[in-house]
Amino acid sequence: MSTPLYLSDTQMAQRPGIIDLGLGHPDPTLLPAAAIQQASAEVFRRFGHEPLNYGWATGPGLLTNILRQRISQREGRMPTAGEIMITGGISHALDHLVTLCTQPGDVVLVESPTYHLGVRILRDRPVQLVPLPTDAEGPQIDILQSTLDQLKQLGQRPRLLYAVPTFNNPTGASWSLERRRAMIEIAERENILIVEDDAYRELAYDAPAPPSLWSLAPAGVVARLGSFSKSLAPGLRIGWLTAHADLIRQHMQSGLLDSGGGVNQFTASVVGSYLDSSSHSHDAQVAHFVETYRSRRDALLQALAHYLPECTWDVPHGGFFVWVTLPAGISNRALMPRAEAHGVAFVPGHKSFLDQNDACHIRLAFTLYSPEQLVEGVRRLSQAIQSIDINSPNTGMGRVI
Repeated sequence: MSTPLYLSDTQMAQRPGIIDLGLGHPDPTLLPAAAIQQASAEVFRRFGHEPLNYGWATGPGLLTNILRQRISQREGRMPTAGEIMITGGISHALDHLVTLCTQPGDVVLVESPTYHLGVRILRDRPVQLVPLPTDAEGPQIDILQSTLDQLKQLGQRPRLLYAVPTFNNPTGASWSLERRRAMIEIAERENILIVEDDAYRELAYDAPAPPSLWSLAPAGVVARLGSFSKSLAPGLRIGWLTAHADLIRQHMQSGLLDSGGGVNQFTASVVGSYLDSSSHSHDAQVAHFVETYRSRRDALLQALAHYLPECTWDVPHGGFFVWVTLPAGISNRALMPRAEAHGVAFVPGHKSFLDQNDACHIRLAFTLYSPEQLVEGVRRLSQAIQSIDINSPNTGMGRVI
C-alpha cells in the first residue's frame, strides 16, 4: 500500500508532549456536531436536491436573509440584499478582494501588528505592502497622514487598508471609537477601501464589541469580512462580505463565481438551516463559546501573573489571543527552541510585522486547551525563559537581535 500524501485530515497537527499555545483553533469538543448534522438532514427535507447544484453567486437566500436580520439587530444597520454575499470564510474573501481591487504594484496599507497569515494572502499578489503602526487606541493617525503624503510624492495612492480592528489578532486590542471615526474619514477622503477583518466580533468576554467600521462608515468605504469559523465551526468554511452593492456586483461577475457558482452552496444551505432551526439556538452556542473561552482566558492570565510576573500583557476583551511582552534581553527567536525543549510552543511576535524585526513579543492562544493545560503551558514557558542566560557571551541566546 502506498503512503498517503497527507499526515492528518485537519490542519491542526498537535505534537505529542507539546502544549502548543500558538494554535489559534477552537476546542473541537465544543463544536455543535449534532446540531449541524440535524441541519444537514433538514436541508434535504426542505430543499431536496437543489443545494447540491451550482448556487446563486451571492449564496442561498435563506442564509443571506437571516444574516441581514442578525446584522441589523446587532449593529443597527441592515445590509440590502445587494450589499451582502456568502464567502468561503475570511481568507477566501480577502484573497478575492485583493484580486479584484488591485493591480500589480498597487500599495496596500497593513495594520501593524497584524494577522500574520492574512499577510501571507496579501503577499500572494504583486502588491506593495506598507505598515501602519498602531497604539492602544488603534492606528496612529499622524503616521498614517505622513505615510500618505510620502506616497503622494512618489505618485502612489493606497488602494486598500487591511485591518483587524475588533479583538485584533495578535494583540486582542480594539480600536477606540474616536480612532474608528478618524480612519473612516481619512479613507473616504483618500478613496481607500478599508478591508475590515471582523472574525472575532461575537466572542466578546467583558462587554459588547465596539461597532464595526462597516456599520459606522458611508457606503463604499468599508468592505467587512465576517465568518462563522469562530462562532460556529471553521471546517464549514462559510463567511460573508458586507460591502457596497457595486463591489458585490463585481464579485458576482468575476470569473471565479461565473465558473463555480455560489461558494460552498450546500454548506451555506446547512448553515442557513442551522440558524433557522427552532430545535436549538445559535445564540446559546455562541454564549457557550464565550463562557468557556472567558474562563480559559482568565486561567491563562492568572498563570502569567503567577509564573511570569516579569512579563507584561494587556487583557484581551475578546478573541483568541494574549499578546505578551517578554522580559528585557529575551528574544522571541532565542526563546522558541528553549520553549520547544520544555514542551510548549507559541507564535513569535516577529511574524505579525511586515519587517519581521520584532523580538520582544509572543502570541499565546487560550481557546484550544483546558484551563489546567494552559496553566501547565505557562509553567513550562517560565522554565524556558529561566533557562536563558542573558549575560552569556558565548551563545547570544538571550540577546535581542
